[in-house]
Amino acid sequence: MFMGEYQHTIDEKGRIIIPSKFRESLGATFIATRGLDNCLFVYPMSEWSVLEQKLKSLPLMKSDARAFTRFFFSGATECELDKQGRVNIPAHLREYAKLDKDCMVLGVSSRVEIWSKSTWEGYYEQSEQAFNEIAEKLVDFDFNF
Repeated sequence: MFMGEYQHTIDEKGRIIIPSKFRESLGATFIATRGLDNCLFVYPMSEWSVLEQKLKSLPLMKSDARAFTRFFFSGATECELDKQGRVNIPAHLREYAKLDKDCMVLGVSSRVEIWSKSTWEGYYEQSEQAFNEIAEKLVDFDFNF
């Protein structure tokens, strides 16, 4: 399980350090793709396989399913860490997530998310205000804290 929040910088070559706590669970190769809310989702191969099967089961005749599947898979790329624990983020993913210097690397259960620091701060501030309301709605799904 991935958890925690880490601030790192992305260098001029598009490389960012993956926190040491995440490296073993990500494995030798892993998948990075466009995520929701203008961040990147990073999955270990085992989680990617599960997600791939779920997305394959979406109905091809529904335009929303086709659009989401295209968005998700077309941005995906196989990645690996270098000897310093860095991953090279492809240009199209850096552009999508607006990664330029200061970044946040988050552990979110089964995946890692990479955010531009400014995007994350705006999202966090907005979400923090709604956190109690969201928690109340989760109780409807038999989820108690």
